[in-house]
Amino acid sequence: MAGVKAEDVDLVLLCTSTPDDLFGGAAQVLSEVGCTKAFGFDITAACSGFLVGLITATRFIKGGGFQNVLVIGADALSKYVDWTDRGTCILFGDAAGAVLVQACSADEDGMLGFCVQSDGNGQKHLSAIAANDESILSNTNGVPGFPPKKATYSCIQMNGKEVFRFAVRCVPQSIEKALQEAGLPASSIDWLLLHQANQRIIDAAASRLDIPSDKVISNLANYGNTSAASIPLALDEAVRSGKVKTGDIIAASGFGAGLTWGSAIVKWG
Repeated sequence: MAGVKAEDVDLVLLCTSTPDDLFGGAAQVLSEVGCTKAFGFDITAACSGFLVGLITATRFIKGGGFQNVLVIGADALSKYVDWTDRGTCILFGDAAGAVLVQACSADEDGMLGFCVQSDGNGQKHLSAIAANDESILSNTNGVPGFPPKKATYSCIQMNGKEVFRFAVRCVPQSIEKALQEAGLPASSIDWLLLHQANQRIIDAAASRLDIPSDKVISNLANYGNTSAASIPLALDEAVRSGKVKTGDIIAASGFGAGLTWGSAIVKWG
């Protein structure tokens, strides 16, 4: 869609919490795609990952002289759900999506404003923690115990009520802060594009921002919660269908485990 060759990509940001390699997958992805001149690294911010990656891309372009940055949101949460927990496992899906962020003149800058935040006190509400929390070092003279236990992770554990409370409170506040930085009122938003976690969260955020339902992008019913992939997946469908057009103002917001959340006001095109 962007008309850019893979070898012209300078940087690849892989936003994922479920890499195939513990040490990251960006290098493998850029190799397979053919981005032979690019540097790449992973960003782990759960369901906020793509939004964080998008903001990171603009910072590298503005401060690092990069021209073309590929931002990928991809997660395979089916590997980490408890299939006997029907209250959680049915919510998630596996997907990947990407956007190309390009350098431009200052008056064409599409990143109008953003806000990112974290709160580790809420980590207990949504997590997939290390199953073995014993220290690899023994309690005797700091000598490692051998053989050390293999690292594993629990299935996704979620307190849905607390996550809902967090999201409907923090997402509108985050978007309002991003709008303030952009110098724009909420009425200027053409499209509201939230992480596709829960339709009730999306509807509640839209209501608090006084954004009508016909300006809300949602494909949650088709794919479920695809974590870092949900925003680029929904964006791609909206662009291909002709819904989102060049010059449209999009308020995008990601939120999830960490707890992490953030918003960006973007002019598309």
